[in-house]
Amino acid sequence: MTAAPTEISEYGDHVLAVEPTGAEPVPETARHGRPLGLLWTWTSPNMEFATVFVGVLAVGVFGLGFWQAVLAIVLGTGLGAVAHGFLGLSGPRHGVPQMVAGRSAFGYWGNALPAGLNALTAGIGWFAVNSVSAAYALNTLLGWPALLCLFIVVVLQVGIAYFGHNFIQSAEKYTFPLLTVVFLIAAGVILSKSDVSAATGAHAFPGAFLLTAGATFGYAAGWTPYGSDYTRYLPKSAPKWAVGLWPALGVFVSCVLLEVVGAASATIAAPSTLSPTAAFTHALPTWLADLTLLAIAVGGIAANALNIYSGSLSFVAMGIKLPAAVRRATVALVFGVAGTLVAWSGLHDSGTKYENFLLVITYWIGPWLAIVFTDRVLRRGQSDEEIASILANKTFSNWAAPIAMAAGTGLGVWLFSNQTDYTGVFPKHFPALGDIAFAGGFVIAGVLYLLLRLVPGLGPVTGSVTDVPASTPEPAGT
Repeated sequence: MTAAPTEISEYGDHVLAVEPTGAEPVPETARHGRPLGLLWTWTSPNMEFATVFVGVLAVGVFGLGFWQAVLAIVLGTGLGAVAHGFLGLSGPRHGVPQMVAGRSAFGYWGNALPAGLNALTAGIGWFAVNSVSAAYALNTLLGWPALLCLFIVVVLQVGIAYFGHNFIQSAEKYTFPLLTVVFLIAAGVILSKSDVSAATGAHAFPGAFLLTAGATFGYAAGWTPYGSDYTRYLPKSAPKWAVGLWPALGVFVSCVLLEVVGAASATIAAPSTLSPTAAFTHALPTWLADLTLLAIAVGGIAANALNIYSGSLSFVAMGIKLPAAVRRATVALVFGVAGTLVAWSGLHDSGTKYENFLLVITYWIGPWLAIVFTDRVLRRGQSDEEIASILANKTFSNWAAPIAMAAGTGLGVWLFSNQTDYTGVFPKHFPALGDIAFAGGFVIAGVLYLLLRLVPGLGPVTGSVTDVPASTPEPAGT
């Protein structure tokens, strides 16, 4: 399931064209764009209600004081944003999606574990979460049935993802000023009407701070498996500082702003019968409330264009042999249908489901990040050509990575998880810990990975790289 280099080169910077690429490298002749464009690529998707609701959870559900919530938001988001910016650096270097770049750590076939998880998380999980918030916004704005609003949202976002990279970048660019202006005005009004002193944290349950930090980290770090998906078309000559800075800044500023506003909005009384989006806009003047609802819908679509696109990239990066006619764009349509069904089921009790989802995604992303970061450190000094040959070599294996990731995820959940569906061993006895499964899984997976690499047969094993030259795409049908 690959495109020829000439086909990719012809795609170039055309916006109204379906992107032909899948998991293969983007050749130098097709590279274009500037790192600054990553600022709005990663700001617009976070200018939506799912971001706001993270802050609402911190004060309205976890019971934190407002300033405690702000500190947890800055801490968790900052860590996730730094990780996101760092991982995107592999895009210009190798021209491949993030889940293909991960083959250097997990091996060609072992990489199917994180790639498959990200395909489900992005293409179905996040797709469903953001579709629900956008549908609620349209439902409140227009008064149309929620299910009809859901289908309208789905058609728009799947259409954007179907066209691919260039169309998505343009869509994020042109929605950026609208979303930024509307949410800044709404933020000013909500902050002026909120009573942040009323949120003292007196009713916070033990571990609320770490739960909030974990949820905000999960939200920001949820973008990390997409990092190089949107930097791989940049030329190799692009400054590394800019490639890392602008995505990190876009995620950090947008998430912190809207999550803090969400935390403040939780101190404003609203009728309990309102939907989450209607409750958020309840304190706004009618004209601004309508604009904000429109922005929430547009923001949800902007976020899901990235989710379904990266989800489909992760799927094709698993190395599954598919008919040549089935390309990334077709996979995006399939994920859109699956995500719609999940979103449909999430139109009820969305708050609890979203809280659990935010924590669950950190359970595997934490261990995955530990292994990817460790691999980057261990490969310092290796040339781009050496790493490129590994990424394309189906015989390369490193089973220490998927084993460590699976063990780190499982042990992290068993020992440290703390949510409505399951409470781990440590939180049962020390509830003040909150939910630190992402941190526990990160440490466990990192240590296990270093140890397992020393076991014969589990560490990096490279077969013949001459079977799949680094300068050519992978065989058609993969």
